[in-house]
Amino acid sequence: MEQSDLICVRRTKGKGRGVFARKAIPKGTVIERAPVLLVPVQHLVGGLYSPVLARFFYLWNKKDVAISLGYGSLYNHSYRPNAEYCYGSMTITYTALRHIAKGEEITINYNGDPEDRSPLGFKVI
Repeated sequence: MEQSDLICVRRTKGKGRGVFARKAIPKGTVIERAPVLLVPVQHLVGGLYSPVLARFFYLWNKKDVAISLGYGSLYNHSYRPNAEYCYGSMTITYTALRHIAKGEEITINYNGDPEDRSPLGFKVI
């Protein structure tokens, strides 16, 4: 695996760090394909609702969560995301839903479905 030359990490107001486009990214482009580490839910301190860890993992299946390597755990949430993610074989792939301009923050919907407006366990900025 190689790190994508399309993206970089920067600080973003009110959110900490985020993933940003280093150059324009056309709709449908694979932004990043990140390997994951699977962790059994039973080993999470606080379980699925750990206030600290929940910000960094993806629900993988009924027994495991995935920690996305690369920049995967740094994408911020939006109810109007410009990217989406899907699971592969021990990977998460992030793909542009629309054209993303150079310098624009890349966001995903943490609910999985880009159209899902279900509440999250934190205030959405």
